[in-house]
Amino acid sequence: MHPDFDNFDPDDNFAASFSSSSDLDEDAALEAVAWQLLLLINPGDEDSAALQFAEVRDALGSGSEAIDAIRDAIDWKAGFFLAEDDAGGVVEALDELAARVGVRVDWDLDDEADDALADADAGALLSRAAVQLRERGYSLWLWETGSEHLAGWVAARSDDESVPMVAGALGFHVRAAI
Repeated sequence: MHPDFDNFDPDDNFAASFSSSSDLDEDAALEAVAWQLLLLINPGDEDSAALQFAEVRDALGSGSEAIDAIRDAIDWKAGFFLAEDDAGGVVEALDELAARVGVRVDWDLDDEADDALADADAGALLSRAAVQLRERGYSLWLWETGSEHLAGWVAARSDDESVPMVAGALGFHVRAAI
């Protein structure tokens, strides 16, 4: 078969790549991207990513949106979702996530008791953790929740280009914490 030079569109280089009856399995594509994100936010821990992926697949099969399914599967395991004024929750969640990658965050608080955290600013705590994680080869990522919550995860710095692309494909609007 010869190319149709009369109807050639240089901006549509892949017009003939798929026939009009080709079925792309959108569910499988969504699952593949979710798997890639889970691998990124579980650095060096494919077993945890696999457990979380099973939860994501079940939730997607039940009709959940990808963001909700992933948020629920990673909460307090590979990510966090907290009220924006919950300084104590920020410290607890980031201590847990940092410990997973072998980092201990120095919060520079006299006492990590509730009274010391009552006056702490969650944003300042996130910044402090982000700097210390970055020094040790990791990035703290935050995603826009559309509500009065803080949410995010930790990934290897070497994946700084991949995280926003993969997360964005799933509907997460992420930025590296500073």
